[in-house]
Amino acid sequence: MPYQNRSTAPRGARPGHRSFGGNNQGGQRRSSGGGGNRRGAYIHPSKFINKAVTKAEEVIYESKHEFMDFAFSPDLQHNIVEKGYKIPSAIQDQAIPLILDGRDVIGLANTGTGKTAAFILPIIEKIRGGQMFNSVLIMAPTRELAVQIDEQFREFSRGMRLFSALCVGGMNIERQIRDLRRRPHVIIGTPGRLKDLMKRRELKLDTVEYLVLDEADRMLDMGFINDIREIVDQTSRDRQTLFFSATITPTIQSLVNTFLRDPVEVSVRTSETAEHVEQDIIEARDKDHKLDTLVQMLGGEDFDKVLVFGETKFGVQRLSDHLEQNGFSSVAIHGNKSQSQRQRALKSFKENKVNIMVATDVAARGLDIPNVSHVINFDQPATYEDYVHRIGRTGRGGASGKAFTFVPMQNTQNRR
Repeated sequence: MPYQNRSTAPRGARPGHRSFGGNNQGGQRRSSGGGGNRRGAYIHPSKFINKAVTKAEEVIYESKHEFMDFAFSPDLQHNIVEKGYKIPSAIQDQAIPLILDGRDVIGLANTGTGKTAAFILPIIEKIRGGQMFNSVLIMAPTRELAVQIDEQFREFSRGMRLFSALCVGGMNIERQIRDLRRRPHVIIGTPGRLKDLMKRRELKLDTVEYLVLDEADRMLDMGFINDIREIVDQTSRDRQTLFFSATITPTIQSLVNTFLRDPVEVSVRTSETAEHVEQDIIEARDKDHKLDTLVQMLGGEDFDKVLVFGETKFGVQRLSDHLEQNGFSSVAIHGNKSQSQRQRALKSFKENKVNIMVATDVAARGLDIPNVSHVINFDQPATYEDYVHRIGRTGRGGASGKAFTFVPMQNTQNRR
């Protein structure tokens, strides 16, 4: 049976009309997550139910190498040891030697497989000790992922006098211009901000020797294909290109054919399905009932680390504020937050300083958040694919996970 709210007055609940999340009680929905507004077709509630869960079998990859086997400099090896890395993940084990050999690589890998280190480490090795300014361009779909890549670059290159410029929206562009004028070795950014800097003639890419497109499928989902083509066209034709994606669609294949030369494909992707996550629906009469039920649920003992998805930026912030007022530790992450605010919110959630994060779909892909116990779809996603990406934040690495999706009561009849 789905979770049923038996109480009409949970703690702190007050009567009256409240506006939280999107108005998607049925029919078509509008999503305003990371990819902008788009219409979504109706998803039958039965798609959100999966009670016969088989625990995911964690396949142990047998690496052919240890990190000390790779042809890295002592400084880089020291930083790898400091990070506690000893045995490479599958994508690291297979991609690093190819990248060091100068090959173009297509990496098919899910989020959370260690792919950032798979391209950051060999790139650091290639540019260390030289004056190769503006020689590396790394593109990512979201600010959060770009920040994560920049953080890993800084950690692995510590003490090596290698510098990066982070060029993403939501942060002061004048500071980014100053960083670019200091001639960094590595530029990490999102397509929109990179294109803006190019228009201002502050970003020149003719010296780029190493190009990385991370989460390429997500960048295309967000409508960046033309921006990507314009940016890549400004880079050197003799560059080495590293292309990472969870899927290969016909559009992505056309980019691969255009951007890469004789690439080697490394596939460690596992099927990103919802089959190992226990899923159920929560019936709600209206917005107030939905909110009251959520408050009651979050008081449960096993709701240790919860990611709640809402539809709109405004609704997400209102919902997070309401949870705080009801005694829950909660942060919100959405497009109206500045980059520093989003970084602080994400950091506090990842480090368990708060146990609830309310988010638009900007957090659904590209972020590796460990140990999420529950995903709650306070507002339904625009597409079933978005649903799978959302609930994929829990039940990772063989761990158990649960997902709940709110649906209007009238849509649950004859669902089985």
